[in-house]
Amino acid sequence: METVQLSFSSEMSLKPEVRHFFDAPTNTFSYIVKDPNSNACAIIDSVMDFDYAAGRTDLSGADQIIAEVKSRGLEVQWIIETHVHADHLSAAPYLQKALGGALGIGAHINTVQEAFGTVFNAGAEFQRDGSQFDRLFQDGDRYQIGTMTAHAMHTPGHTPACMTHVIGDAAFVGDTIFMPEGGSARADFPGGDARTLYHSIEKVLSLPSETRLFMCHDYPDGRELSCVSSVADERERNIHVGKGKTEDEFVAMREARDKTLGMPRLILPSLQVNMRAGHLPPAEANGTVFLKVPLNIL
Repeated sequence: METVQLSFSSEMSLKPEVRHFFDAPTNTFSYIVKDPNSNACAIIDSVMDFDYAAGRTDLSGADQIIAEVKSRGLEVQWIIETHVHADHLSAAPYLQKALGGALGIGAHINTVQEAFGTVFNAGAEFQRDGSQFDRLFQDGDRYQIGTMTAHAMHTPGHTPACMTHVIGDAAFVGDTIFMPEGGSARADFPGGDARTLYHSIEKVLSLPSETRLFMCHDYPDGRELSCVSSVADERERNIHVGKGKTEDEFVAMREARDKTLGMPRLILPSLQVNMRAGHLPPAEANGTVFLKVPLNIL
């Protein structure tokens, strides 16, 4: 694969400091990404845990991030969601209240909101224009984290709103690609598409070969848990796209595999919360918040 000569290649010489936090119940990595030249940072893909059987949320994981930020005197400038997650709930509003920062997601969030606003029969109070977020990123947008210029790349396929965020020599890929042994994410959610996902992965793997790729999830089988790979390693070893696998080969594999997969355990609460930028649905007349379980739809 030929490396694309990116207009921001000089900015990729910066090496941000990346601190990961792992949420075991959902196999999710969250990140603090710090500018090496200042105390500015961003938080990426936070988690609010949810006990489905008890109907209770748990923010202890987010509290660890808050404690780390405060103990180091960091300034949170951005809280980023790489996409509307279907396997965990976001803690973004909780973090924003405690630490500040602007909340951002891909501009195609409105497509996701339209689809799942209908699935959950959300009322007129639920705006489907992305206005719950402070910034809606378009492909190619730039934003600052201290002295670092970050770049948003639209990488749909898993969901329409998926974005990869390139920050210095690091790229935060969400669910676009997994560790080499894990391959790629499913593409059968509403708005997902295997062929589109293939092109998004090719876009990520057109970054310079030394680019660090930080994962949203890892599902190790016989090896240690890991959150970071590289473009070079994925090109060579990724079981779904490595060693020059063709688009048609990928699409056939991905579509066949997706037909065998069950729904994520937390998909129903996750989508209802994450399409609202991590906010819970409004309380009903008795003051209690409820989540819906639509039957025989997904």
